[in-house]
Amino acid sequence: MSQARRTMSDLAGFWVVAAAFTSVTAYATVPTPLYPLYQAADDFPVPVVTFIFAAFAVGVVFSLFLIGHISDWAGRRRMAVIAVLVSALAAVVFIVWNSVPGLIVARFVDGVSVGMLSAAATAHLAELRARARPAETAVVAASVAGAANLGGLALGPLAGGLFAEFAPNPLELPHIVFLVLFIAAAFVLRHVPETVDTSARDPAYRPQRLAFPSGSGAAFAAAGTGAAASFALFALFTSLAPTFLHDTFHVSDHLVDGATVFAVFGAAALAQLLLVRVAQRAQLLIAMLCFVVGLVSIAAGALIPALVLFITGGIVAGSGAGIMFRSAIAAAGALSAPDRRGETLALLFLIAYGGLVAPVLLVGLSLPFVGETTVLLVFSAVVLLATLGAGVAMRRHALPARTRSDDRAG
Repeated sequence: MSQARRTMSDLAGFWVVAAAFTSVTAYATVPTPLYPLYQAADDFPVPVVTFIFAAFAVGVVFSLFLIGHISDWAGRRRMAVIAVLVSALAAVVFIVWNSVPGLIVARFVDGVSVGMLSAAATAHLAELRARARPAETAVVAASVAGAANLGGLALGPLAGGLFAEFAPNPLELPHIVFLVLFIAAAFVLRHVPETVDTSARDPAYRPQRLAFPSGSGAAFAAAGTGAAASFALFALFTSLAPTFLHDTFHVSDHLVDGATVFAVFGAAALAQLLLVRVAQRAQLLIAMLCFVVGLVSIAAGALIPALVLFITGGIVAGSGAGIMFRSAIAAAGALSAPDRRGETLALLFLIAYGGLVAPVLLVGLSLPFVGETTVLLVFSAVVLLATLGAGVAMRRHALPARTRSDDRAG
């Protein structure tokens, strides 16, 4: 592999990739508290927000299936640089074309970037850390990758809320700031060590293969259901939560919008880190309890209405979603054959992002005919039933204690 651009150590490169990954995932949720401002500027109804959000998820799925695995032979560094520049392109679209069609295009392009970088950065972090700390357990790199992913998604709404509440031109300035950040990140990433031998002949292109683990259909279906339900909860808060806060609770502070979503994703990331060494069966029990308490609190907060109860419910349910999603990844990795693990996890991620798209689209289609509170209650009930069913089934198939395969899969 070429080392012509190598100007930093593997450990320094590890943290540069983690920072770039965090910035890209953060930008994915920056628009969340800005949606009410876009609505006011372009005068479009609430259901349109769900279609704008869905465009992002479609972009992620498109990228995971057609692009994400290319870094296996084209190089982690190269794909990371391209992914960051694609995020920069999304920022340009946001700046120059902020009507509904432009928002849909920008969100799709941003989704492509996130899907592309999620695969490349996760693998790059594991490989850089293994070279820098060969005696260290793989769970450290996996935890940093998870924190960069969910932590970035948590920071984005907070940043967007700060821009919306205190900065001039909140529909342009955040995108300008991140555009500059992405250009700088692309330059620095060019000097990160490569971990793939790019001198080998490139194989013929093919889409990402998907593998359903043979003989483990029920267990994998449970893991997929848990992952999809977790992402459905995240989708609710990143698409409709600000509008719900404005219409039901009459919140006019955009920082509250961003802080609410930050709290949900932050709780998910923190729960993953705190429970990383807890047995999988215990994690799943905690996740189910969090979903019960959280979703009931969300529903009760919407009915009363009580803002504190609604937000607290989101934080508790977010913790459950983080735990459930990590458990689903561990379960899918343990069920798959070692030489098919990447293909099995790719299928799990596609199912998870299906959970990100489908419920939000159904919510958007329902809102013109049914009240927001009713839609939220039905949504909460469906997610609760799905997570309880998935959690019970996953506990039945889980190992009694964490194993090294959990470390590798997580």
